Order: sequence, then C-alpha cells, then structure tokens
Amino acid sequence: MTYWSRPGQLSLALVLVVFASARADLSGVKQETKEAPSNYTETIPGTTVTFEMIAIPGGSFTMGSQEAEPGRKEDEGPTHAVTLSPFWMEKTEVTWDEYEQYYFGGGKPASAKDADAITRPTPPYGAPDLGWGRGKRPAISMTWYAATQYCRWLSALTGKKYRLPTEAEWEYACRAGSKDAYFFANDSSQLGEYATFSGNSKFQTHLVASKRPNAWGLYDMLGNVAEFCQDYYSPDEYRRFPPGKWPKDPTGPEKAVHRVVRGGSYINPAPRLRCATRDRTYNEEWLYTDPQEPKSKWWYSDCFFVGFRVVRAP
Repeated sequence: MTYWSRPGQLSLALVLVVFASARADLSGVKQETKEAPSNYTETIPGTTVTFEMIAIPGGSFTMGSQEAEPGRKEDEGPTHAVTLSPFWMEKTEVTWDEYEQYYFGGGKPASAKDADAITRPTPPYGAPDLGWGRGKRPAISMTWYAATQYCRWLSALTGKKYRLPTEAEWEYACRAGSKDAYFFANDSSQLGEYATFSGNSKFQTHLVASKRPNAWGLYDMLGNVAEFCQDYYSPDEYRRFPPGKWPKDPTGPEKAVHRVVRGGSYINPAPRLRCATRDRTYNEEWLYTDPQEPKSKWWYSDCFFVGFRVVRAP
C-alpha cells in the first residue's frame, strides 16, 4: 500500500496505531466507524411527499446503562459491546403526510402491482390524531403490525428495502457517539432543547424537527413520540450472550409476546427519555376500549404516544 512506502512513514504509522489503540482501550469500547453511504432524500413515488434519510456509519458502541445511572431499570443491563454495519435512518419520525399516502392509497409508481397487493389499514375507531392535527406531526395510533406493513408498502413502491430499526440500531443512532445518559449530557437540564416531553409538551405531539438534532442530524430520537423497533422485547435480553460474545448486527430474541419501544414521548418525564431506556408494546391495554371483536390489528384505541421511523441497509 502506498501509505507505507517509506521507512519513516512506517515508524510514524506504527506510533499512531499504538496511540489510537491505547485511547480505545482507555475508553472501554473501541469507537471504530466505517464509511456509510451519503444522506439522500426519498420521494414517495407518485406524490410530492418527501423524507430525508441520514447515513449512519457502522461501528461499535456500549449498549445499555451503567448501574449508577439515575433512573436506570434492570432491563437496561448489563452493558455490552455491540458492532453494527452501516445503515440509513429516517431524519424524523414518520409524519402523517407520509403515513396517509399508505392509509388513503396514494403513491403510484409506474408499476404498482406489488404495492397494491399489500393490505391497507381499515378505518380507525375515532380520530387517530386526537384532533391535534396531522401534516408534519408524527403519525400515531397505528399498531406495530401496521407500521411494518407501511414499511413493506414503501419498499414495494420505491424498490428499496425499508424496515423498522433493530433495538441496537436505534440506541446506536440515538447516542451518535455519546456514552452519556442523554446524547447531549449526563443530566437532563438541557432536555427541553432537544426533546418534547412532559415538561414542555402540553401533553400532545409537536411538529417533527421542532427541537435540536443529535450529533448525526437525527431529530426527536428522544421524546415527541416513542418509536417501535423490529425486535421482540425480553427483560433479560442483555444477558442472552456471554460477555464479549455478542454477534454483529443483533436482532433480538426469536420469539416473545411484545415488541420493543424506544425513546420516550411527550407524556414521559425526563428519566424515561434516556438513551438506554427500554419499553415495550402493551397490546391488551392499548386496545382496551376498542369495541370491535376481534379488535383492530391496525389501530390502537388507547395508545396515542407511539410512532416509528424507518431504516434501510445499504
């Protein structure tokens, strides 16, 4: 390789490598990164609706929270090293502008037969936005199943494979290189600058990207609405593998009852918006007042604080 063409360069390179390795060892987990594809803007075919995808570099990070972290729950530990491949993540939570293209039948590419074959949601019981408005607010009230069907529909329209993030991808993207409880600090004093939560929300959703983004340019990773992840939820998930034996790009347990929810929402206090905070779907409770039998698989009747964002692998 031309980098090592002269003896002097070789010696300097070795010194730099040793120095970098020492720094990585002192920090606990080597924060290596790999080049990711560039950011891009997606237009939902057949519409004028667009959304932005942020390129997330691959790398390793420490997942979970330390035992001394205020607000920590047992399911957030033990901490463990996780390595992820590069991927793209949506810059904001999926908005009503986007979701309604699926719900109302918009988005027609030149060949739409695959997208048309995907079932669309049935009408909701009541107002899924609670009358707060749609547009650029995050879409809410859809079930985890409906969110995954949206991803299938979007994939069929665009020819790109969109899906929900894994839990590991979500926390890695949220932290954006930070090891702190919140991606901006270890305390919540600045939380109002970055998140819509119980302290500033007036207990309703706000327009996406109303607050400051994290270091990778992602908005509302904490607060506004919590977000579905692809993985099944297990309170003992972080004990599933021996220390140091976690696989690359983990996808959670093979089977369970509930799915992972991350990020906290406009109804939550600060401790529930920490980067490592884990939550799950509550299927029966979130459908408690649904009068239909069987209950809807598309809309929650009692959950107005969870949405989602999409990711895509290169």
